[in-house]
Amino acid sequence: MGLLEFEKWSNQDLFSGRSRMCSKLHGLTPGQRRVCRRYQDHMPAVGAGAKQGITECQYQFRSRRWNCTVTGDETVFGPLTLIASRETAFTNAITSAGVSLAISRACRDGRLASCGCSRAARPKNLHDDWVWGGCGDNLQYGYKFTEGFVDIRERERKVKRGSREQGRQLMNRHNNEAGRRAVIKKSRVTCKCHGVSGSCSLITCWQQLPSFREIGDYLRDKYEGATEVKVSRRGKLRLGNPHYSLPTANDLVYLEESPNYCIKNETLGSPGTAGRACNRTSAGMDGCALLCCGRGYNTKKIVIRERCECKFHWCCRVDCNTCVRTVELYTCK
Repeated sequence: MGLLEFEKWSNQDLFSGRSRMCSKLHGLTPGQRRVCRRYQDHMPAVGAGAKQGITECQYQFRSRRWNCTVTGDETVFGPLTLIASRETAFTNAITSAGVSLAISRACRDGRLASCGCSRAARPKNLHDDWVWGGCGDNLQYGYKFTEGFVDIRERERKVKRGSREQGRQLMNRHNNEAGRRAVIKKSRVTCKCHGVSGSCSLITCWQQLPSFREIGDYLRDKYEGATEVKVSRRGKLRLGNPHYSLPTANDLVYLEESPNYCIKNETLGSPGTAGRACNRTSAGMDGCALLCCGRGYNTKKIVIRERCECKFHWCCRVDCNTCVRTVELYTCK
């Protein structure tokens, strides 16, 4: 699903009535086109959720050697998606989470014909006097729809048992599920007081989605602890190293080691780190030592002129001085 298509997906008018937009969207499988035609009003939310997932990916990896670079083709992330690495695992999880969250919220907002507010059961530990209601985010529907729309891409592929292709299929489905579960795991019960002058005579509670930044932070931690797996002859994922702990359904898994992101590789679609801004004093991933892969860095001084020490004069004038400061920018060689 190319980024160019997401702009079309966000336009509700394109999916109204007898629109044939579903047949024109690039990157959809036959199964996804069928879902698209049946739930046309869902597609703007799907596009917005996928785009949000990509934006969050770029934020989480903004200071790393691989910074979630996107391309204009149907794969979004280019040839790197052909490698079953932990980066691919993260992109599957974060985009699946984005779609699940967007659909859940669209239900709550009344933008979808087939769902509405959450019908989740009242939590057992909720105070007896508090009212369970309001219009909560419909996590259950968002999870179910996303599972059907995203995973059908993998389910409809015919692969040989125990093959690398089946391993990739199982890996993608596992990480898609981890993304959906992250949305549910990070959700919370939110309550609000009602009454005159803040008397709080009535308290209502409902299920609420987390911010997408919370989900992004959570999945980035899962990326750091992702488990390498391999496919068995019976067509099951198993540990690549038997000394490691078995991954849960909430964890990310991958089949192959990550490529070298230090050097530009047009075949893989990796831009490398040359020219990237780095932090000279940081010992972390954003530091020049790590980000520049030992190649060193260039230093450039920039003079910045900006308004400062502004004063307001009655009436009606603002006078400011011009302050000059010099900053140093560091970029990888």
